[in-house]
Amino acid sequence: MSRRAGTVAVAGRPNAGKSTLVNALVGTKVAIVSDKPQTTRRRVLGMLNRPDGQIVFVDTPGLHRPLHRLNRAMLDEAMEAILDVDVVVLVIDVAEREGAGDRHALELVAKANPPRICVLNKVDLVAKPKLLPRMAALAATGLFDEIVPVSALSGDGLAELPGLILKYLPEQEDLYPAETVTTSDEKTRVAELIREKFLERTREEIPYGLGVVVEEWKVDEVKNLTLVTATLVVDKENHKRIVIGLGGQLIRDAGTAARIEIEKTFGKRFFLDLHVVARPGWREDPRFLGTLSS
Repeated sequence: MSRRAGTVAVAGRPNAGKSTLVNALVGTKVAIVSDKPQTTRRRVLGMLNRPDGQIVFVDTPGLHRPLHRLNRAMLDEAMEAILDVDVVVLVIDVAEREGAGDRHALELVAKANPPRICVLNKVDLVAKPKLLPRMAALAATGLFDEIVPVSALSGDGLAELPGLILKYLPEQEDLYPAETVTTSDEKTRVAELIREKFLERTREEIPYGLGVVVEEWKVDEVKNLTLVTATLVVDKENHKRIVIGLGGQLIRDAGTAARIEIEKTFGKRFFLDLHVVARPGWREDPRFLGTLSS
């Protein structure tokens, strides 16, 4: 049997469950997950290696109307991925009522060449009588080769999805070595996991202005310990106080949670030295944006 391999952009509006879907399909955590919008800022490549082929998933930033230079860069990354892959998968959160954000995502995905697959996520939260009209309306657009209902969180419908995607990929050898799980380097993944733990603990306004810069990375061979110094960057002084927390409680709790997750991910010991700075306007500073680790 011929082997198939190719790239698949996983797109959708913010908070549709794209990263949860990619992590579930790859079988390990390659993209951070949060219930806050715009969690994914960079294209994350995760590989699913199967006996019959290799799927290279590109988890893209959410499709949205950009308000800042950072948001514009995120949207540019998403569109670049959508226009430069073998298959586009649009993830739609069917637990949410259809709105302008969904229609905007459809308009952007329509610019991509087929094949296109629509994944209706969070079907475990929707009654079937409400799901069927949504599926029919999406089918009527004529944009999609397949429409697949799944729950990335519970796993419903996921088993069939990789095989469905593979049949649309070109016949060719693997694009990456079989042992590859992600192309993200260790520093980037550590920075992303740090940001994830702070997103889980901060208010709604913080995620739009929270970045992470890895300042220093040292490996102590004697102690078998990786020492990471990282700075969390926020827009305002009051955001800085929120991220630090009363008496430093939040930064300690989030830092501990990040360290535990990082050690679990990489199978080795880490020490995190975290700091917070307020830098007004950093999301509009292209030079500073180039220094971000997450």
